[in-house]
Amino acid sequence: MKTIDELLAEGVTGKRVFVRADLNVPLANGEITDDGRIRAVQPTIAKLAEAGARVIVASHLGRPKGAPDPAFSLAPAAKRLGELLGTDVAFATDTVGASAKETVAALADGKVAVIENLRFNAGETAKDDAERGAFADRLAELADVYVGDGFGAVHRKHASVFDLPARLPHAAGYLIATEVGVLKKLTDEVKRPYVVVLGGAKVSDKLAVIDQLLGKADRILIGGGMAYTFLYAKGHEVGISLLQKDQVDVVKEYMERAAKSGVELVLPVDVLVSGDFPDLKTKAPADFETVDADKIPADKEGLDIGPKTRELYASKIADAETVFWNGPVGVFEHPDYAGGTRAVAQALVDSDAFTVVGGGDSAAAVRTLGFDENAFGHISTGGGASLEYLEGKTLPGLAALEG
Repeated sequence: MKTIDELLAEGVTGKRVFVRADLNVPLANGEITDDGRIRAVQPTIAKLAEAGARVIVASHLGRPKGAPDPAFSLAPAAKRLGELLGTDVAFATDTVGASAKETVAALADGKVAVIENLRFNAGETAKDDAERGAFADRLAELADVYVGDGFGAVHRKHASVFDLPARLPHAAGYLIATEVGVLKKLTDEVKRPYVVVLGGAKVSDKLAVIDQLLGKADRILIGGGMAYTFLYAKGHEVGISLLQKDQVDVVKEYMERAAKSGVELVLPVDVLVSGDFPDLKTKAPADFETVDADKIPADKEGLDIGPKTRELYASKIADAETVFWNGPVGVFEHPDYAGGTRAVAQALVDSDAFTVVGGGDSAAAVRTLGFDENAFGHISTGGGASLEYLEGKTLPGLAALEG
C-alpha cells in the first residue's frame, strides 16, 4: 500500500486531504476520559498540515442509529485535537451537508477541520452497496486525496473505510503502517516463546482468534469473564459468574487441541468472588473473598483473578520473547478488582519481550491504572481489528488501501 511519505513526496500543498481517523474516544458527561486514539492519529494530521494540506478529519463515535444524536457528537474530540495540535480546528456540524461544505471551502492551506460523526448518516454503515456507495460519493466531493489512518475501523466494510478509497487517490497514514508492522511481528515474524493473554467478558468474542493461536502461540493465558466458561468446561462450579453454556463444547474441543498440539492453555487457579457486582460509579468498597477456582460458591460471581493466579501468569510471561494481551482479566474499573489486570500489565512491563497491548479495554486499563505507555512495545488502537487480523481475516479497510 502507498505510504503517507510517498504521498507527501508528491506534494499535498493546497490539496484537500480526507483523513479517516479513529476518534472513537470514551466520554463521560461530555468529557473525554481517554484521548489515546486522538493522540495516535495526531502525527499523520500534523505532518499533512505542515506540508500545506487542507486536512479534513472524519471518524465515527459510538453507535448512533444513522441519525444525529448529541450524545455522540465529535465536538469534544475536535476540541481535544486542536489542543494537541496547538491550533484552531474547525468543526462542521454535519457530514456532507451545508456545514461540511462551507467548513471545507473555508479551509486555508495547513489548516484542519473535523466533520461530524460519520455514523449520523445511515449510508456509512449500510449493508447495501449502493446506499453505502452513494454516501461515499458525497464524501468524495469534499476531498482530493484520501488517507486511511483509523485502524480501529479497518475491519468494518463502511463507506468511509472501504468505499471512499476507491474514489480518490489514497495512502495509509502513520498509525496504520505502525499497526500493520506490529501485527506482522505477531504472525509472520514471531520470536518465541510467544505468550498470549486473553481476557474480556465473552469467550464467543475470542473463539476465532483462539482457533488460530492454537497453531501459533506457545502459551495462552485465559482471564476475565470468559475464563468461567473454560472452568465450567473442566467440570467446575462457577456460581453466578459469566457463563456461555452454548460455547462449552467448543471450549472443550480447544482444550483438547491445545493438549495435543503442545500449546500450554493456562486457566485461573484462584479468583475473587462476590455476591454483588461492584458499584462502578461510586467505587464503594467491595465485599469479596478469594477462593480456589474449582471452589466458587453457587451464589457468588468471579470478578478478578486471585493472587496465586497473578503470580502464575507473571511467571508464564517472564521468559517470553513476544506477548500479545487483549482484554482485562477482571473488572478493572473498580479498584478492588483491578489487581489482576494490574499484575498482567506489570508482568509485561517487567519482561524483556516485545509486548503488544491489543486495544480497547486493555489500552484503557493500562492508562487508567497509571502505567507509562512507553513501557510497552505497542498499544494498539484497534482491539477488534487486531483480533480479526490475527484470525487471518481480510480487513476491508486495509484491502481498500492496497487497491
